[in-house]
Amino acid sequence: MKKILIIHYSQTGQLTDIVQSVTAPFKNNETVSIVYENIKPKPAFPFPWSATQFCDVFPESVEGIPCEIEPVQFDPNESYDLVILAYQVWFLAPSLPITAFLNSPEAKVMNGRPVLTIIGCRNMWLLAHETVKQQIIKSGGRLFGNIVLGDRTNNLLGVLTIAIWMLSGKKKMFFGLLPDAGISDKDIHDASKFGTILMKSLKNNDPESIQETLNMHGAVTVVPQYILFEKRIQRIFKIWSKFILRKGERGNPARKFRVRLFLGYLFAAIAVIAPVSTVLSILAVKFKKDEIQNAIDYFSKNIV
Repeated sequence: MKKILIIHYSQTGQLTDIVQSVTAPFKNNETVSIVYENIKPKPAFPFPWSATQFCDVFPESVEGIPCEIEPVQFDPNESYDLVILAYQVWFLAPSLPITAFLNSPEAKVMNGRPVLTIIGCRNMWLLAHETVKQQIIKSGGRLFGNIVLGDRTNNLLGVLTIAIWMLSGKKKMFFGLLPDAGISDKDIHDASKFGTILMKSLKNNDPESIQETLNMHGAVTVVPQYILFEKRIQRIFKIWSKFILRKGERGNPARKFRVRLFLGYLFAAIAVIAPVSTVLSILAVKFKKDEIQNAIDYFSKNIV
């Protein structure tokens, strides 16, 4: 019997739906045993949350400072045939609960094991994946494959719908006047095709990466203009995160003013900077072809 451990954290429930879809082909299969581990931050992050609460997790997310989590329920000494790590992207980084798990002693469960990552995000995930990949390697795991489901809405409209969802809890937008926030129900439902590929690989005892096969079915798409966009945003985020952290850790009232300043910056970025950056990124694809191509080659070859 093949034993699979699935580790995930989902604030909105969307990532849980994705995990359930990907693993649907495993269910009612007597040759597969699945252990689900839902990472639980302590205290739990609210959803929906206020704009200030949202921005208060920003510095720790960017700097990879773990939050506190509840003890895991699985046995880290158990031998699994596959570990699936599903995570959200917060501020171009893995969510804090997943960062906490990756820095915990229980992450040793990945040692010597193939690890498949599943990412649920808006549209930018490359830098977060680099961080997670290095943590998997540090824990002795071997990245087996990666699946990315993102919001297909255009960048500027997606920022608006996601913001409304995060702050109101409403994924359906104004009676259909705007597209639904997040990953489409169809894409989530269709993610079961990746589970079929995984099932076949496990059945054949294939220890090699299955990324090429996954990509043939749309598992990963590298968008050229987002490569430079992410790196540019990350540099700005690093400046802001260090600026806020000088006033204390998450929840410290002393840093509230700086958190609100960052919130103001985000609003300005959405309204003014993002549209300009989008245009500049499109132009960069045309005028920095060699740099973009080198980045595409790197990320395409180093997904696993």
